[in-house]
Formats: sequence, structure tokens, C-alpha cells
Amino acid sequence: MRKSEGIIFIIILLSFAVAFYLYPYFPERMASHWNIKGEVDGYMSKFWGLFLIPFILFGFWLLFVLIPRIDPLKENIEKFRKYFDGFILLIILFMVYIYSLTIFWNLGVRFDMGQFLTPALGILFFYCGFLIENAKRNWFIGIRTPWTLSSDRVWEKTHKLGGKLFKIAGVIAILGLFLPNYTFFFVIFPVLLLAVYTVFYSYFEYKKEMMMVK
Repeated sequence: MRKSEGIIFIIILLSFAVAFYLYPYFPERMASHWNIKGEVDGYMSKFWGLFLIPFILFGFWLLFVLIPRIDPLKENIEKFRKYFDGFILLIILFMVYIYSLTIFWNLGVRFDMGQFLTPALGILFFYCGFLIENAKRNWFIGIRTPWTLSSDRVWEKTHKLGGKLFKIAGVIAILGLFLPNYTFFFVIFPVLLLAVYTVFYSYFEYKKEMMMVK
């Protein structure tokens, strides 16, 4: 087991320990979902409210442990493994952060959920930029379109661009803190736009490569 995998496993065990400890003190129904205005619009039972995220964390951990071992191009993953390990840890910490916010809310602490999530999402997007910029062709991680998976050149060009765009999206998301009424748009729209743009970009780069071959 890699050191990073062991650290994450300990974090997951601690999240289960917290759930067991808090279980007797929580109401039967817990707030579990907030709309874009920061209002609670969803509830779940106490069991799932406390244990769902720990179970999700465990599922993520299994997935991230398996991916570098089962990918047909796993030797490429090793070339950017430190960025991948960092991303895994960041995702786990992000989920733990959401878990903590949910617990504090259900303990009676009131705050704007969107405002608290925005900087965390911005940091996550920004780090995704580093991961994507350094990712080598594989079947699980990165901007996987039929055209990036078919060409190392198209993969590299698309991921260099996509990495820069993800960093920009991260900065824009954080800027959303200064316009709380529009935070949702600052977070979601840039990511949607860059996702669509990189798909088309990879397609046209592949077409260009095919024309050069002919």
C-alpha cells in the first residue's frame, strides 16, 4: 500500500468513527441538500446522513486504488502519479469538508452553504488544472474523448489547454465569493463551457492530424 493510500484509509476510518460517535445525538431526520439559494430542500434519515459520505469515501478509495492497477496504459499513469495521488487526497479532503459542513449545520450552526463551498470548489478546479496538464494518455483520468484516446499528440495538446482552462475556472469560482447572489454561475458555467470546448477542440485537432497524415 502506498503512503498516500494509507493516509486516506486512516481519514476514512476517522470519518466512520465520527459517525458512530455522533449517531446517538442527532435527530432522526437530517438536512442533506441545499438549493442554490442556500436553503435546505432535502432530508435523509440519521443513518444515511451520518454514514453516506464515509461509505462514499471508502468507495472512492477503492476506485482510486484500482485505477492505476487495471488501466491498460498503467505505465503512463506512473508518469504523473504524484499529481494523481495529490488529486485523490484533495478529493477525499473535499468530501470530508462537505461532511463537516453538514454535521455543523445539523448541530444548529447556520451559514451560507454556497459561500462555504465556493472556495473549496475553486481550489479543487485549480488543482485539476495541474493534474490534467501533466496527465499522460490513459483510459480513466483526464479529458477522455475518442480523439484524445486515439492520438498522443491530440491528448497532449488538449490536456495542456484543458489544464490552463481548469486553473482559470478555479480562479473564477473563487471570485464568485464577491458576488454571493451569482456564486452558482461563477462555479458551474466556466466548467461546463470548458468541458464542451475541450471536446470540440480535441475533435478538430484530430481532424487536423488526419489531414496531415494524408
